[in-house]
Amino acid sequence: MTGSPAEVKLVSNAMANATRRKIMAMLVEKKRTKDEIEQAVGGSMLDYHLQMLQQAGLADMSEGMVILTDFGKNFMETKSEKPAEAKEELAGTRPLQVVELRQLLPCIADSSKFRIIARIDPPLGGSLKLLEPLFPRARYSDRIGALIIQRGNILITIYSTGNVTMTMIKSEEEAREVLEELKEIINKAIAMGVTPVPREKVKVDHAEIYQYLPRTDCQVCGEQSCYAFAIRLVGRETEIGKCTPLLDPRYATNLEHIRTLLEYL
Repeated sequence: MTGSPAEVKLVSNAMANATRRKIMAMLVEKKRTKDEIEQAVGGSMLDYHLQMLQQAGLADMSEGMVILTDFGKNFMETKSEKPAEAKEELAGTRPLQVVELRQLLPCIADSSKFRIIARIDPPLGGSLKLLEPLFPRARYSDRIGALIIQRGNILITIYSTGNVTMTMIKSEEEAREVLEELKEIINKAIAMGVTPVPREKVKVDHAEIYQYLPRTDCQVCGEQSCYAFAIRLVGRETEIGKCTPLLDPRYATNLEHIRTLLEYL
């Protein structure tokens, strides 16, 4: 997830309901079966509540169990913590170390690739926002307290709490290489002790947006083709929410990428 207005709305809607908040609290403790959740919250509209949590990227189904997604875990963690205070310079920030690579899970969008959860130490807290200019395609989300970096098909989210998630990773080896590279770039900036200068705005064209759309030309969005929809998205003449197929869990990674790209327009 990227913290875009559309994502904020999905998450806000999902967490506005007391039943769904109770489900999320249960999932923080451990993964649950639908029967366990039904016993705790009742069966009325349970499928609808779970669908809302899935569409918001907070929860998912895996091998018959309801589980928190990586985003859901980090969302619940940040809800229990105070927002990190913003800093004006990097001086005094300790160098990073990659201390843990906790999970390697198959990507929904591509079963040959992986999603990973890792941890860095120390957590960067308010310093994280200062690092946005270090990366050609990155933006800081105040809402989730995270720096979101796009590198080709890989989407990296570094949270102020020290958690790191990555999508579309080929292997554990690649995950470790990417983490080491990020660590070196950030530690070089920390060693200099100054805030990186703002970078030029990244240019995004419709062809790049198009590659992450379902490309089924289903016309549900009201356009003649996915390509036409991409052109109108770049021109701010339509909204990503009109492509309802993107809400399907198998397109979750694609949707994350598109939302990130749209932030650069």
